[in-house]
Amino acid sequence: MNLLDFVIAPAHAAAGAPAGPSLLSTLAFPVILILIMYFLMIRPQMKRTKEHRAMLEKLAVGDEVITNGGIAGVVRAIGDSFLTLEIAERVEIRVQKGAVGNVLPKGTLKSA
Repeated sequence: MNLLDFVIAPAHAAAGAPAGPSLLSTLAFPVILILIMYFLMIRPQMKRTKEHRAMLEKLAVGDEVITNGGIAGVVRAIGDSFLTLEIAERVEIRVQKGAVGNVLPKGTLKSA
């Protein structure tokens, strides 16, 4: 016995070599994996993005909102990409529209 036989198995010629996996079974796993990733990750994220975009389009002056950073205020002016929030009496800040996380029901800030 040679020392290489322990590291590398000796090749034995067989009369009928076993057939490899078919092309269909080889491609089935990646395709199924991509479909699972689409339905569990990509599609729900696209749905959330679409809902957020619709919420931003419906914003109006006087709406009570909370930003992603946790700042709550009332919308006083709306621009193309920015809006002005009144966070206290006569205290206004400008934030990006995309930073708005939720629109609160009317009267939420006054009751708090």
